[in-house]
Amino acid sequence: MLHFFLKRLALAALVALTVSLISFSLLFLAGDPAIALAGEGATDADIHAIRTQYGFDRPVMEQYLFWLKNALAGDFGTSYYFKTPVINLIAEKMPTTMILGLSAISFAILLSIPLGVLAAVKPNSLFDRIALFISVIGQAIPSFWFGLILIVTFAVKLRWVPVSGSDSWQHFILPTIVLGYYATPAIMRLTRAGMLEVLRADYIRTARAKGIRPGKVLFKHALRNAVIPVVGLAAVQLGFMLGGSVIIESIFALNGAGFLAFESISRNDFPVVQALILIFSLIYVLLTLLADLLNAWLDPRIRVA
Repeated sequence: MLHFFLKRLALAALVALTVSLISFSLLFLAGDPAIALAGEGATDADIHAIRTQYGFDRPVMEQYLFWLKNALAGDFGTSYYFKTPVINLIAEKMPTTMILGLSAISFAILLSIPLGVLAAVKPNSLFDRIALFISVIGQAIPSFWFGLILIVTFAVKLRWVPVSGSDSWQHFILPTIVLGYYATPAIMRLTRAGMLEVLRADYIRTARAKGIRPGKVLFKHALRNAVIPVVGLAAVQLGFMLGGSVIIESIFALNGAGFLAFESISRNDFPVVQALILIFSLIYVLLTLLADLLNAWLDPRIRVA
């Protein structure tokens, strides 16, 4: 297990280093950042002053190493627009995004795994068709459209929940459903496929032949093995939710890190954009590492694969 952990940790570190290089390179994809910061009507002297002030006149590799050293120490510089340290901005906004992401993945798991298990237990039945229909609808509906429909129905007309904001837990109900439903189809289909495969295995037939209770066979023997690929998928989906919550946070005015990313991109606030991309990517890498370790614990065969 230690060898497996060290191998996965080295791979995660390599991916994180690559992500840091990509995050820094995004600064130059749109051209000279000094020109973008100077804005329209700026003179050559203004552009040169900005280039010198922010160190854009130094070699690119030197800029990257300086930025990486500071980033490892938690210093991502100062926001060009908000004029405050980037790390303070992210620390203020990130809890909202984390609450939304964890709530959404919990909603998706609690909905999709029972649906997938029941659909596998009764394949080709009416319930199976309903579960697959829910899965197809979840993939077909755009998140922003689904969010607007929920707002009009449950917030405007029925007045059951608040329209927008993040002041209380009620404000997270609708965005949790929208973001969680986005991940439900993939998790449900993978659970259903895994359960169908496991239920046809020889050891399941042996357990049934021994007279073990059906519930114990289903949950202790079958579900434990069928859920292994779901763990990795759930980690990936959580990473997507945290990094892709920009639209949902904008619709529901949650004012989290996703909405901060939208504001920073529209205002050419490069330090904030770089920091958010790096942090979201590192969270994604960490979640993937934890999923690999959990899968290895659930299935020892993975450790020697």
